[in-house]
Amino acid sequence: MVFGQVVIGPPGSGKTTYCNGMSQYLSLIERKVAIVNLDPANDALPYDCAVNIEELIKLEDVMEEPSLGPNGGLLYCMEYLEKNIDWLESKLKPLIKDHYILFDFPGQVELFFNHESTKTILTKLTKSFNLRLTAVQLIDSLLCTDPGNYVSALFLSLSTMIHMELPQVNVLSKIDLIGSYGKLAFNLDFYTDVQDLSYLENHLNQDPRSAKYRKLTKELCSVIEDYGLVNFTTLDIQDKESVGDLVKLIDKTNGYIFSGIDASVVEYSKIAVGQTDWEYNRVAAVQEKYMKDEDIEEKTEE
Repeated sequence: MVFGQVVIGPPGSGKTTYCNGMSQYLSLIERKVAIVNLDPANDALPYDCAVNIEELIKLEDVMEEPSLGPNGGLLYCMEYLEKNIDWLESKLKPLIKDHYILFDFPGQVELFFNHESTKTILTKLTKSFNLRLTAVQLIDSLLCTDPGNYVSALFLSLSTMIHMELPQVNVLSKIDLIGSYGKLAFNLDFYTDVQDLSYLENHLNQDPRSAKYRKLTKELCSVIEDYGLVNFTTLDIQDKESVGDLVKLIDKTNGYIFSGIDASVVEYSKIAVGQTDWEYNRVAAVQEKYMKDEDIEEKTEE
């Protein structure tokens, strides 16, 4: 089996920085890592990638010849990669024996909640190489400071989980900066655990821009709560402990934790249902380390 991560998220959420930091951490714990850059617009990579889509197609070429804009160009590039999947398979073949794979994808969110090419590409790779992948969706923790943006992030996460059909870990990235982003309306665990979203309604009504879409937002919140799938973990990519805790969760999600273990079904079950040991680090420690009391306006009821 081959294990890895599919790194996705909106522009500016820190995907490339994440791949760089995650690869360094995994190397420290003695895993051989290969980064696959599938973002044809990412021409300033801070890491050495084993596979680079720019060897196949470049966004700037697509924008010049078919005269497409950046969004249309990225869709074209993914569709082109889908039709030339044999190129990617040939590049991956030497790596699958002993490498942990990180796929660095573009930040265009349409690719992950309503466009088929990315899903088709990953499905074909999974079947060809028996891949065990976890989608890691990064969401900038800045979005927690605005109720409307937070609801949008929730709906994006839910849509991606349903469309991609992969095990998914949703991450509030840049959590070390959350204290500098402005006041949060609620405790941090409200945002990580996606608690009663009706608390957001009063705050949405205070913003003229959000109040206009109050009914729509209320219905979106209802859909999110009905599915009950979305929650978030936290990450400071420069904090070794924070990265290590996230790796433990991802390992459990894609099954890496079971690799190399010769155990009975009962023992496997105990590992599967056991809680990860980082609940304190995920919320309470983050709030203590990066936030002050004045960063939170009010607290939700228990």
